[in-house]
Amino acid sequence: MGIIIKPLVTEKMTAITEKFNNRFGFIVRPEANKLEIKREIEALYNVTVVDVNTMRYMGKSKSRYTRTGLVKGRRNAYKKAIVTLKEGDTIDFYSNI
Repeated sequence: MGIIIKPLVTEKMTAITEKFNNRFGFIVRPEANKLEIKREIEALYNVTVVDVNTMRYMGKSKSRYTRTGLVKGRRNAYKKAIVTLKEGDTIDFYSNI
């Protein structure tokens, strides 16, 4: 296990979840495939996964001007998975807080 890094709780993902009640987003390892993601979601949350859509994001170079000069950095590359669950299934990310 260890394919899922964290659930994706952003404004955009919350809007998708409100529009489609059975879709949830996760940040996953870049080398993970759809079958591995499906198996781990089903094992962790005891739900039935119907579909998995994945997206890869490349890391971006960032720079900013500060008092001490130009600071350069880089964002990490990551992979995002949108999981569609069976009708009636849901995941509660806030139950164990």
